[in-house]
Amino acid sequence: MTPSGLAPIDPALPPGAGASGGGFGPADDSAGAASQQPPHPGDSPLVPTPHGRHATGDDAGSVADEPGPLLAAGNSADVFALDDGHVLRRYRSGHDAAAEVALMRHVAAHGFPVPQVVGVDGPDVVMERLHGPTLLQALGAEEVSLHDGAQILVDLHRRLHAVPAPEGAPAGDVVVHLDLHPGNVILSESRGPALVDWANARTGSPGLDVALTALLIAEVAVDAGGVYSQGARVLLAAFLAAADVDPSAALDEGVGVRTGDPSLLEGEAELVPQAAALIRDLIEVARPS
Repeated sequence: MTPSGLAPIDPALPPGAGASGGGFGPADDSAGAASQQPPHPGDSPLVPTPHGRHATGDDAGSVADEPGPLLAAGNSADVFALDDGHVLRRYRSGHDAAAEVALMRHVAAHGFPVPQVVGVDGPDVVMERLHGPTLLQALGAEEVSLHDGAQILVDLHRRLHAVPAPEGAPAGDVVVHLDLHPGNVILSESRGPALVDWANARTGSPGLDVALTALLIAEVAVDAGGVYSQGARVLLAAFLAAADVDPSAALDEGVGVRTGDPSLLEGEAELVPQAAALIRDLIEVARPS
């Protein structure tokens, strides 16, 4: 079993020509070419049609009813291809994505690599379509080493936590993604490693963000029936060794977040305490005597 959040279908890539092979994780059936830059977002809903035309108002509503081919169906949202340069992410519950988009725009304004948001309208977010494999795919195809993959995760944490928190955030808080794992990192041609799926993002402590990344990887490592457990263990050890933040103090909070996630599949919650124990063991072994 692989924890459900670790290997989602890549929301920014079309199905068809993914790589496969041994390594850390499965390679999804997706590949991509150079991305197309979208227009300046503005604040009004803006829905690109599959033919590159942009619709607003009544026309936008009709386009959004059948926006394009389904690229991914996640736990709470579906992602549709609109054209070569854009995707539509739609929450099935009707959840308003404005707060998520505000954080994406905030970190983008400080140079952090995220898809550019074109427009948001309630549960619908239109954004730039990044092209390239996910880090998960690249690890599975052995195109990126486990050590280099760990460093990419560490670098994204470091860059994200260096972004000033939005006005009004509690002292000491930074923007945290809380779902930063190889399946949510796209090795894009236009932006380099870029982070997608900001549904869980908010302000909080860097330690919690790092702890959740470690737990997501560790859950794969402790799954005795998993094909990728050994690779995940190596990736986890490299990540913890390179991380700027010791996640120990936030690990119990991270366990609570993971076990309280309603999207966990049957049996996944049982892996979380084991994952936390593995993280503590690896940190203890790495500490100087």
